[in-house]
Amino acid sequence: MTQNNPQPNVDQPAGKALARGTLCLRLGVLVSAALLAACTSTPLPPWPKQPAATAARPPPSARVVPPPLGSTRDQRDQDGVQTAPVADSPLSPRSIDEPQSAGDLPYGPAVAARFPAPDVRYDTPGLEPGRRAFSTNAEVTGWLNSIATSTRRPTLTEVLTIGTSQRGVPMHALVITQASGTDAAALDKSQRPTVMLIGQQHGNEPAGAEALMVLARELSQGLLEPILQRINVVIVPRANPDGADAGQRVTANGIDMNRDHLLLRTPEAQALAKLVSLYRPLAVIDSHEYTVAGRFLQKFNAVQRYDALLQHATSANEPEFVTKASTQWYLEPMRKALGEQRLSADWYSTTSTNPNDLSLSMGGVQPDTGRNVNGLKNTVSLLVETRGVGIGRNDIQRRVHTQVTAIGSALHTTAERASELQQVRSFVNREISSKACRGQVVIDAAQTPEKREVIMLDPNTGADVARQVDWNSSLTLRTVKSRTRPCGYWLSAQSSEAVARLEMLGVQVMRVAEAGNVLADTYTENSRQTMDRPDVRGIAADAAPIVRVSVTPTRASIDVPEGSYYIPLNQPLANLAVAALEPDSQSSYFANHVIDDLDSVARIMVVPSLVFSDSD
Repeated sequence: MTQNNPQPNVDQPAGKALARGTLCLRLGVLVSAALLAACTSTPLPPWPKQPAATAARPPPSARVVPPPLGSTRDQRDQDGVQTAPVADSPLSPRSIDEPQSAGDLPYGPAVAARFPAPDVRYDTPGLEPGRRAFSTNAEVTGWLNSIATSTRRPTLTEVLTIGTSQRGVPMHALVITQASGTDAAALDKSQRPTVMLIGQQHGNEPAGAEALMVLARELSQGLLEPILQRINVVIVPRANPDGADAGQRVTANGIDMNRDHLLLRTPEAQALAKLVSLYRPLAVIDSHEYTVAGRFLQKFNAVQRYDALLQHATSANEPEFVTKASTQWYLEPMRKALGEQRLSADWYSTTSTNPNDLSLSMGGVQPDTGRNVNGLKNTVSLLVETRGVGIGRNDIQRRVHTQVTAIGSALHTTAERASELQQVRSFVNREISSKACRGQVVIDAAQTPEKREVIMLDPNTGADVARQVDWNSSLTLRTVKSRTRPCGYWLSAQSSEAVARLEMLGVQVMRVAEAGNVLADTYTENSRQTMDRPDVRGIAADAAPIVRVSVTPTRASIDVPEGSYYIPLNQPLANLAVAALEPDSQSSYFANHVIDDLDSVARIMVVPSLVFSDSD
C-alpha cells in the first residue's frame, strides 16, 4: 500500500510521524509537502521584551508563587503572596546551616563569610543535621514514592522507572501534572508546556538532586502547586546513581555521561534520551555544581566567587529563536531572582586540566552535552551550576537554595510564557524542516577567543580579585567548516546501531523498501588520525579514542539497496542528524566508532524517488 502525502507532523514526536507496520512512503511527495507547509506557515510575531498580556496570565488566585521560593513563610505572608498550608513540607523557616568544617575548606574563613546561610532550611534525608552523606539512591526513590502516594487531585503524580544504571540501580522520574493523566499523550493533550528538570548527571555534584527533591514536594503539594495550572513538570533528581553512590563524576564504566547525549553509549544517557523523546519538554534545566578552588587556586591563586554559573545551549545550528527565548525569557529573570535573594551569578566557565593554560572557557560548543543536544531538539536548554565541587557539605543549604531559586524562576517563566514558547517551538520546527536541500549547514564550529575581566576571591582575605584572562566565548561561534545542506542521509543496512541511537534521540529514520538509485555526495577520505576526544576541561572522560578524518564530498549516483536507511532532513530534528552523521566532526558517529565505514553513509543531494517503510 502506498501513501501519497506522508508529510511528518512537525508538531508531533519525530519518531512517531509514521504509523507502525509496513506502510510504504513516496519521499518526493513528503519533502515537497513539508517544504510547502513550512513556507506558508505564519511567521513568528515581533519578539516581545515584556511578559505576556495580563489577560493571558492566570488569575491572581492561581498565580505561581514567584521566586524566591526560599524566603521564610512569615515573610511571604507579609509580602501578600498566597501560600498553601503544607503539613509535611521540606521547607521550614529556620535560619541555620550545617557548621563549616574549616579544616576541609580550600580557603580561609573570610571566604566562607561571603556565603552565609539562607533564611530558610531545606529538609531532605541528605540535608538532615549531622548527616555525613547526601541522600542515598534508596532515599531518593522513597522520597518520590512518598510524594506519589500522598498527592491529591487535581494534581497527579507518577513515578516512572526510566532505566537501570550500569550497576543495576533503577533510575526514576517523577511526573507532576494537572492533566487528565500522567502519560505523555495526556500531557500533550493538556496543551500545557512540559518542563524537565535533571539533576546529578555528575555523581559528585549533589546539590541538584537535593534541590529537585525539594521542588518535587513543593510542586506536588506545596507552595508551587498552583503553577501546575499552566505547566507540566517531569523531574529526574538523580541521573547518575552509580556515580552518586561512589561520589565520583563519571558513570560506573568511566564515561562522563554529560558528554554522551549524542553517542548514547551509557544506559543512563539512553534513559534520558528516551524520556525527552517521549515527553517532548519545551524547557530542560540541567542542575550541576562547579569546582570552587582546585585548578583555579593553582592557576590564579584565587577561588570562584559566584553562587551560580549559567549557560544556555551553544552549539552550531542552534535555532536563533530558541536562543533568544533562553537568554531573554529565562536567563535575565533568573539572574534577577538570584540577585533578589542576594545570590550572585555569572556565565558558566571552567579552566582546563593543563596547568600552563591560564584561559577560561565557557561551556563547550560540541553537540555532545545534554545542554547542547536538547538545544538541537529545539528546546530551551539551560545549565545551572552551583559552587560545590571540592567543598564537601559546606554551604549545602545555600547551594540548594541557589538551585531552588534559579529553577523556580525557570518554572515561573515557562508558566508565564506558555503560549509564546509553544509558538516558538512550532515556528522553529517548521523553519528547520523547510531548510532541507538548500542553504548551508555548519559541520564544525569553535568558541571565539576574547579578553575578559573575571572577578574571583582572594583565598585568604575573601576580597574580590580582578583577573584579566583569555576567555573562550561560546556566545559567538566561529564557523570552522560548513557544507551545502543535503536533502537527507543514506545509511547502509549494516548501520543498525546508528539507526537505533538516532531513533532514541527522536530522529525520524526510514527504511528502503525497494532498491533504487539516487544522486549523492559520498565521502572521499584524505587523511585520518586517532586521538583523545577534547573538551573545554581538556580530555573528555571516555571509553575509546576518536578518529578524526579529513574528507572531500564527491558527487556520484549510488545504488540504494533494499533494507538500507534514509534520514530525511525535512524534519524538526534535522540538525541533530547533521551532528551525528557528518563524519569529520569530533562528536560524529563515525569519529566515535558507531559507524565504522565511510562507505556506510552518504549525503543525498536531491529529493529521492524511492519507496520506504518504517524503519521497524
